[in-house]
Amino acid sequence: MIKRTLYFGNPAYLSLSSRQLVIRKSESQKEGAQGENICTRAIEDIGVIVIDHPQITLTSALIAALLDNNVALITCDSHHMPTGLLLPLSGNTIQSERFQAQVSASLPLKKQLWQQTVKQKIANQSTILRQLTSAEAGCMDKWSNDVRSGDIDNLEGRAAAYYWKNLFAQEIDHFKRGREEAAPNHLLNYGYAILRAIIARALVSSGLLPTLGIHHHNRYNAYCLADDIMEPYRPYVDAHVLVLLRQKGFQEELTQEDKAHLLQIPTLDVCVEGKRSPLLVAASLTTASVAKCFTGELRKISYPKL
Repeated sequence: MIKRTLYFGNPAYLSLSSRQLVIRKSESQKEGAQGENICTRAIEDIGVIVIDHPQITLTSALIAALLDNNVALITCDSHHMPTGLLLPLSGNTIQSERFQAQVSASLPLKKQLWQQTVKQKIANQSTILRQLTSAEAGCMDKWSNDVRSGDIDNLEGRAAAYYWKNLFAQEIDHFKRGREEAAPNHLLNYGYAILRAIIARALVSSGLLPTLGIHHHNRYNAYCLADDIMEPYRPYVDAHVLVLLRQKGFQEELTQEDKAHLLQIPTLDVCVEGKRSPLLVAASLTTASVAKCFTGELRKISYPKL
């Protein structure tokens, strides 16, 4: 069963009772409050929770239960953009063994895994251009096929420049991709933050450290491996944002309707190894294969294919 994504954008008091998430509309409605302002959700049915209001209270018992069930807890800043992520320290019965395999991974192995990652990312970007734009994508196919170990030619960067030049060409003149750039970058940023949380959650459940990447290695980044593994999934978010733009038109502000659309990302239809499943489930298949690559059981990561 697909796990739920819950979004909280209004004042609320969140607590735990009988393995249920108890939701009250405000902190004043605590234990013993009655009426329609109270509802519950089964903890085991939740995959992601987004906290997007400064007047939301969570009890420590609830947080412990959420982490015990590998729920990704996302917090947002004053601009309503995801800024924090809380994950369990332990998510797999053989975590120590997998940590050791991950730490001991050789540089050639990491370069080969990054090669696979970039190849599939560019291939997925190529498919998006073909399906949703009028841009020629033959060069993308060539770059995908030509990626070498470690992507020493930086074909990922070359493909990205062409991809972003053409993806929103029909909707926006001279789009520039960047976290601090103009809209619709805010939609992409929000969607990527949700995706990053999903991948990090899946990595923990597969017994891996999200911090130790195969390519990303920023000393200030606690989710380097998540940033690596999410790369082939990014085009799914891009397509989701493009569909939103074509439905609603160009807007500078991130609305509640926009957030509702982007919070559908965990349920997007994804194909991994010829099998279709929600993105939240597919992410776990991918990270499980990453763990087996580190231990030598597999040689190829099971990435989604558009």
